[in-house]
Amino acid sequence: MKTMQGAVLPGNSTVEFREYPVPEPGHGEVLVRTKSSTICGSDIRAIYREHVGKGPEGYQGVIAGHEPCGQIEAVGPGCRRFTPGDRVIVYHISGCGVCNDCRRGYMISCTSETWRRAYGWQRDGGMAPYILAEEKDLVLLPDELSYTDGAQVACGFGTVYEAIEKVGVCGADAVLVTGLGPVGLATLMLAKALGARELIGIDTVPGRLELAKKLGLVTYALPAGKDNVDEIREITGGAGVERAFDCSGADPARQTAIRATRKWGRIALVGEGGTVAFNPSPDIIHDQKTIYGSWVTSIWRMEELVERLVRWGIHPEELVTNRFTLERADDAYRLMAGGECGKVAVVFDEEVK
Repeated sequence: MKTMQGAVLPGNSTVEFREYPVPEPGHGEVLVRTKSSTICGSDIRAIYREHVGKGPEGYQGVIAGHEPCGQIEAVGPGCRRFTPGDRVIVYHISGCGVCNDCRRGYMISCTSETWRRAYGWQRDGGMAPYILAEEKDLVLLPDELSYTDGAQVACGFGTVYEAIEKVGVCGADAVLVTGLGPVGLATLMLAKALGARELIGIDTVPGRLELAKKLGLVTYALPAGKDNVDEIREITGGAGVERAFDCSGADPARQTAIRATRKWGRIALVGEGGTVAFNPSPDIIHDQKTIYGSWVTSIWRMEELVERLVRWGIHPEELVTNRFTLERADDAYRLMAGGECGKVAVVFDEEVK
């Protein structure tokens, strides 16, 4: 194969296909045969409907898809670890490698305007049969995990794991998650694996609440409403939850997450966009609460997550409700934009089921 079709997002809620040459890996690069590429909510929010992203979210008209996973087809000169045939996850931001954030493994926060390029945003991503990646951006995918498992680690589950590690979750905690899209469901799945037995989920979409219950991820599934804080305090004996995660990006949900958290509790804001209004003294200061902001994760923590997914027997692909082949990418993005589904994947080869 000398050429391939790649999916591009023009910003008007459609998908376009264009012809591209199959890339050849240069120094330190690998050619990955794409097996699964899942769709992230940020793709919908900042690219698919309209191009609203700036800076790190500035879409440059490249092949879409920043959650890719596949198998190495070829390696360029200078590669030190990976070889053809290896199964790999692509950490979706390629950083300069030498700034302080990159040295910490947080290429998401790379400070180089020249060298920071995210797959599917500023450089070609996973919505094509092949993706050209830098070896330093790869995480080995164990045989116990599917490619669609790995694709979700590339962004959603990695993002959630970072937030959970920041606030800490254990069996002593009641956990609240507002917004039960794929990221919220992933939060519940990992919190449950870490021992939390009281899991409360809130969403505006009945189908998402039903999916959370079907997957056994919630003790209580609450429709979003003005009485949520009172409902949560009743569930928790009047105290509130120890840990709360907002994965919605919506002001009312963020307020609920903050106000339904008990004294000395911790709140992580994960969902992007929107605003939030709260009263610092009664909502935070007097109750000694802490709010954390959390954005994606580091590559070393992503490797740690992969190891733990195997140990816990967790498969992120359980959150995938719909799979499409590449030629139906338009249907895949349209479904994801409608918000009435779980995770949506564009799949290739053995991942087509």
